[in-house]
Amino acid sequence: MGIIDNLEAMRAKGQDSALLRYSLGNEYLKQEQTDQAIEHLAEATGQDPNYSAAWKLYGKALTQASRYAEAVEALNRGIEVAEAKGDAQAVKEMRVFLKRALSALDASG
Repeated sequence: MGIIDNLEAMRAKGQDSALLRYSLGNEYLKQEQTDQAIEHLAEATGQDPNYSAAWKLYGKALTQASRYAEAVEALNRGIEVAEAKGDAQAVKEMRVFLKRALSALDASG
């Protein structure tokens, strides 16, 4: 049984949490199953709006799915959250993702 199967089994048993959803999103992203990753990361940020790592990965997944406008929105929110928490590394990484998403958005529009 793989990691995703184990995490999905936990969720099926009612052990849902922002961390579980983040972990599922991360694993699905590693498997290049972007739609599933986005679904779980959106849920993670919904369950815990102050989860800066989830916002970062959510923005990254949206960018990979060419959903640039949504990525910009998620990354801006994530930067706000990370700044409020003093998470400088997450802010730095999200600003890089944000720059890429904005560039792609400009190029596609």
